[in-house]
Amino acid sequence: MANLLFALAAYLIGSVSFAVVVSRAMRLPDPHTYGSGNPGATNVLRTGNKKAALLTLLGDGLKGWLAVWLAQRFGPDHGLDQTGLALVVIAVFLGHLFPVFHRFAGGKGVATAAGILFAIHPWLGLGTLATWLIIAFFFRYSSLAALVSALFAPFFYVLMFGPNVVAAAIAAMSVLLIVRHRQNIAKLLAGQESRIGEKKKMG
Repeated sequence: MANLLFALAAYLIGSVSFAVVVSRAMRLPDPHTYGSGNPGATNVLRTGNKKAALLTLLGDGLKGWLAVWLAQRFGPDHGLDQTGLALVVIAVFLGHLFPVFHRFAGGKGVATAAGILFAIHPWLGLGTLATWLIIAFFFRYSSLAALVSALFAPFFYVLMFGPNVVAAAIAAMSVLLIVRHRQNIAKLLAGQESRIGEKKKMG
């Protein structure tokens, strides 16, 4: 029962879309209505409001971190086991992808996944972040950096802790993240993906 209750709480935490919340608070357009239509920091940045984009990034990352931290901090006292922690990882990520508070139209999950990894272990988060930074620096594609980082995250976890149910949850999260980037993958293959630093028009 504890596993399911913590997973449900994690899903609800994940369902808070900070792109929507921040946009409403700062009187910006709904991120679903312009650009890629993706409620994430990159799309919010297309409004030209860097503060809103940063708050979106931090909020989406923090909710992933918070759900997992709460499970690790208070879960064991209520019977939460490793399977429960794995469910929390998947649940908060699914909350971001399919938020019940926003008609199940969520983001791609990069910031939330990063928050989850940092909560599981700081070195896991740092290793994955370093992978993102290296790929982004050399290739200048944010989406490519996210995809490569998603592939490496389960590998890093297994190196640190060995194969277990949490590793499987991270692998599933990575697969979902890659699937959410399928349009970016198509653009990368076609040479049409925008590079980091290029200006993007709203519309």
